[in-house]
Amino acid sequence: MRILGLDYGSRRIGVAVCDELGMTAQGVATIVRKNREADLDAIAELIRGHGIEQIVIGYPVRLDGSEGIQCEKVNRFVRRLKMRFSLPVIRWDESLSTVEAEELLREKGVRWDKRRARIDRVAASIILQGYLDSMAGGGKAGRSSDADEDN
Repeated sequence: MRILGLDYGSRRIGVAVCDELGMTAQGVATIVRKNREADLDAIAELIRGHGIEQIVIGYPVRLDGSEGIQCEKVNRFVRRLKMRFSLPVIRWDESLSTVEAEELLREKGVRWDKRRARIDRVAASIILQGYLDSMAGGGKAGRSSDADEDN
């Protein structure tokens, strides 16, 4: 099953996809946000191009586990994704994924100007890989958040 991973932000959406076996995530794009329709059109193109059957989106719970304003924004976006694409959408705890992405790029010696362009898709890969690893480990243990519940 091909799965699309999203790191949803106010300015950009990082995008990753997994391989056909559902084992590894690879960052594929960064969508620079324009407006709701253009953002969904860009995602639609990726869904068609990669044969996506499921979406995993980073869910920004706070370190204490509580939900804030960003979670509300993600929940609204999840509702739009479900309406537009009729695909299952899984919310996945993205705690510190951007920090981890920044660290990985810095360790690889990527300059700041290049890191900025790649960080969102790397964060999407980290989110998706965490989900894939959890599924390989036998289920929803770990960092899932209300898989298909409408909020």
